[in-house]
Amino acid sequence: MAAHSEPSPSNVPSFSDPCPSIPARSKRRKVSTFKEIDVDEYSDEKDTNASEDPRSYGAVHDYRGQVMEVKRPTAGAEQQDSSWSRGKDQQALRNVPAGSLSNESKAFKHGTEARLNIGIDTAETGGPPRAFPSMARVLSFVFLVALVLPLLHSAPLIGQAGYAVLVAKGGVLREPQPIHERRWGPPLDGVVVKRQNSPTDICTRWSQQSAIVNGTLYIYGGQATQNAGQASNTWNNDFLTMDLTSTWQISSPTISGLPQPSGPPPVANGYLWNSYDSLYLYGGEFSDSPATSPVPYALWEYDIASSSWMEHSNPQTSAGNNSDSANQPVQEAAEGAGFSVPELGRGWYFGGHLDGYTTAGWSQQIARVYLKSLIEYTFPGYSNTGVQSLNSGQTAGSDGVWRNVTQGGLQDTSGFTERADGVLVYIPGFGDEGILLGLAGGTNATFTTLNVIDVYDIANSTWYKQATSGTTPGFRVNPCAVAASAPDGSSTNVYMYGGQNLLPYDDQTQYDDMWILTIPSFTWIQVDTSNQSVPPARSGHTCNIWDGQIVVVGGYVGPNISCDSPGIYVFDASKLEWQNQFTALSGGDTQNQQAAQTKNPSGLSGSYGYQVPGAVQSVIGGASSGGATVTAPAETASGGPLATGKPITYTLTGTNGATITETSTPGSSGSSGYPTASKESSGGPNIAAIVAGVVAGLLAILAGYLGFCAWVYRRQLILYKNHVAMSQRAATGTDGGRTEKAAFLFPRRSSEPPGKHSTDENSGVGGSSSGYTSVPSVPPPAAPVGSNSVANSSTEDLMRGGEPSFVGVLLNPRRSLRVINRD
Repeated sequence: MAAHSEPSPSNVPSFSDPCPSIPARSKRRKVSTFKEIDVDEYSDEKDTNASEDPRSYGAVHDYRGQVMEVKRPTAGAEQQDSSWSRGKDQQALRNVPAGSLSNESKAFKHGTEARLNIGIDTAETGGPPRAFPSMARVLSFVFLVALVLPLLHSAPLIGQAGYAVLVAKGGVLREPQPIHERRWGPPLDGVVVKRQNSPTDICTRWSQQSAIVNGTLYIYGGQATQNAGQASNTWNNDFLTMDLTSTWQISSPTISGLPQPSGPPPVANGYLWNSYDSLYLYGGEFSDSPATSPVPYALWEYDIASSSWMEHSNPQTSAGNNSDSANQPVQEAAEGAGFSVPELGRGWYFGGHLDGYTTAGWSQQIARVYLKSLIEYTFPGYSNTGVQSLNSGQTAGSDGVWRNVTQGGLQDTSGFTERADGVLVYIPGFGDEGILLGLAGGTNATFTTLNVIDVYDIANSTWYKQATSGTTPGFRVNPCAVAASAPDGSSTNVYMYGGQNLLPYDDQTQYDDMWILTIPSFTWIQVDTSNQSVPPARSGHTCNIWDGQIVVVGGYVGPNISCDSPGIYVFDASKLEWQNQFTALSGGDTQNQQAAQTKNPSGLSGSYGYQVPGAVQSVIGGASSGGATVTAPAETASGGPLATGKPITYTLTGTNGATITETSTPGSSGSSGYPTASKESSGGPNIAAIVAGVVAGLLAILAGYLGFCAWVYRRQLILYKNHVAMSQRAATGTDGGRTEKAAFLFPRRSSEPPGKHSTDENSGVGGSSSGYTSVPSVPPPAAPVGSNSVANSSTEDLMRGGEPSFVGVLLNPRRSLRVINRD
């Protein structure tokens, strides 16, 4: 690639090399491990460069010469057997030239003076040999032990710990320097410098990188001060850990300093991706006070098992969906939003900026360039269908695979703005591989609002927008955010804390508020912390979640607070309260997922023990373990995964293995002001099942009653028709001697003339067209007392009101039943 003029904001694309003329770095990986150097191995090397190098501290070669000269008088004694032959001892001493040791180093003078005088006197006088007195032998033995023991300091018999008594171990040890006096860089040639542990006692700390792996919180670099007035030399490469598997007070967290690495640079505002067994340091900016020129970018990987750093130099991009072309140099951006998902084996870095403190060869005369690209890194050993070289099931090699997404949907439009200092959060479900939310951020002059959220569909490499509901937080930069999953996965709640408003310039305002964006409702909820002990407002801090508790580390607290030490705070995401301690929970897997989501690739890490707060239940329904009734955005999604997808839900089981059912609706609340809900299992009374059973029973009773009424109606209708027919036959006299019965069943009414009965003129009986036929008067037969009145009543009931109806039977079944029973 041909060289070109210095870059400008108009010709520097996202993550592209602004100075292609810089030669590419070697692809050979470099390993830096925490190993001490063997003194004997160092002193035996046939290398004279150390003594000739003017930068050497302490003239190691001279020390070696002095030590060997001092050892020479005792060479013969070291080889003697237990008899300690007097003649051989004297002969050995005579062989020492007179005065040869008179000018030895003052460091050894007092320990060797008596022994040397004996040798000199014998050599000068030339007299007969003298025997060593007993005291001289003891002194000689003591001298020998004092001389040889330090030289065996690193021998396996003695061990590896401790410092040499008489000589420096392989070089000169420099005194530890305070953080504001340290300088990053390789050690001077010929000088062996023991790496000191990272300091844990600081005044303030901010802009660091952090990640959690298996219950250990790792913190790298950033800026820190050791006193309130410190204004420069704040950049560092401190490497710290915090134990989240034990309970501790925020006043004395279990934080430990690891040896400061010699390879990774001291950077701030980058990101620390993590897999299950490694950390990956991406991005960050170098010191601006004093100004430090950045080096060509390399990804640094920390292998947790071996406690070693490895450099992946000269990274290049690969082609993929909605991405830049392949073989483009990966640049080191800063102040972007990062996130990693170990289950997918990928890390992302969204937005940020490039300038003279991030990119090697960038002139400070060229203005900063803000980005809206999304850099993606696939961890070694993982696949990624969005990358062309891995879309057939291949896995990334030992250096991983890079991709720069710049053309994903709305990302390529003017409405999708450049930004830095935002946050990125992962939400499982909705798409095949979940979604990412881009929150907050901006530039020096413009800011991203929070009433519309940028949503990235991981599987399709496409950006969308989604409107929110509820009271919206004010715009801000440098907040922190984490996500926690409901036990059943029906909702995922994003917690955003702090940040700052950069306007007006040089008078920034830090925030101490806590907000919740509940998904899939996409509703903002402000947490009420008015009656709590809230940490000082801050920005540039980091947040990580474990056991359902948010651990806040560091942050810039403004000029009015002298020190914020140790600067560790804990927020209970379930109780919505700031705590005085971190409480480790027993149980849970290595990813700290909810019990129902254990070992599921879609389960969110850090959510173990988390319960949906009442303030969230009042908006989305359900109960503490989930069961949200609002399952779609309050503002309807116009497209993308939120319009077509849904959250991943899980079946909850109680301690007895019974399935748990949640019932509640948004807005319903009890005396506590929080929604009431019933959590039932088959091991106890199930109200839902009881209600269903009662309803089913009532329906069955109703169906039986309707069937009974239908049967009564049919019987009554048949009787009615039969009696009508009988009355017609009796009226015509063709009833075959049944007139008396007809008279009994149908007696004449008092107003009816004797001998006349109504009949059907179309019956075919008689020829009278008037419909009446004359019949002889027949007195009614005698009947038992009372029987006639009952029969008459039954008949009247049957004939009253004409033909019976089904509705009449429903309304008065007793009358209909009396009629059919008396017939």
